[in-house]
Amino acid sequence: MKNFYRLKLVKRWAATLMVLVFCVAVPATAQPVGTPAARAPDKSYNFSPVNQHSLELTAMYWNPILKYVSEKSGVELNLRLGRTSAETTAKVLSGEADFSFTNHLFSPDRIKLGWTVFGRRDAPPVRGQIIVLADSPIKTLADLAGKEVAFPGPEALVAYKTTYAKLLEQKIAATPVFAGNLDAAFSQMIAGRVLAMGSNSQMTDEFASREKRSFRVLWSSPPFNDLALMASPRVPRSQLQAVTKAFAGMNLDMQGKKVLEEAAKAINAKQPIVFIAASDDDYASYRDFYRNAPASLR
Repeated sequence: MKNFYRLKLVKRWAATLMVLVFCVAVPATAQPVGTPAARAPDKSYNFSPVNQHSLELTAMYWNPILKYVSEKSGVELNLRLGRTSAETTAKVLSGEADFSFTNHLFSPDRIKLGWTVFGRRDAPPVRGQIIVLADSPIKTLADLAGKEVAFPGPEALVAYKTTYAKLLEQKIAATPVFAGNLDAAFSQMIAGRVLAMGSNSQMTDEFASREKRSFRVLWSSPPFNDLALMASPRVPRSQLQAVTKAFAGMNLDMQGKKVLEEAAKAINAKQPIVFIAASDDDYASYRDFYRNAPASLR
């Protein structure tokens, strides 16, 4: 059974490499035609979403969405990913990205960078979770003392920072293992390399449905809004307004609805998740977390 699972992972990784080459090297939009807004863009912008899924699934989810938004707004958006969530965030912080889908920019130091929240997915709030396999011998958080626990990466606020903060609060000396993204963390736990992991409730549900797996939740955090669509202060106001309108209007357009439906199928979401306009006020819970978080997690 383990050999079968390893073979499955090898096949997925091979497909991932092919998709990554495509999503980094090729613009997300073809030449726009057919509507007044769909004009040849003056400049292209890099869009860097946090690696929640594998590279393959991340590209499958975002490339069609970015192609649609580019065509509708006249602002060309290209998918730009690092190999891990931490690498993608590093690209954002170094100025390689102009737009992002993230919750990694709400710490006090990063707020000073001036990124603007302009939208989010209209999804139920997510919660940080410490989970184990349904048949795991681990029954309580205290059982994780001295054990390795997988996390997507050190930047993941909901899946890592809230959950590891709980372990620190309980003085449970577990060792974090950073897998690079949540799908990889799930794979490590299923393969038996770790006994538990930090996740978020949305991703736990999606992975369980997609891979037909059952998990047990040892602890859940207070709720947080889903990740934010954000723009760098370098993006001109007119371009930002056009992109905001295109994202928020997807569910009002037949073509946009189809793209959202296909995106939901790619990640096995229960239903299409639409985008809505948002502001910094929607992310007060993130700022509250940082005010009270251990210094090592700020």
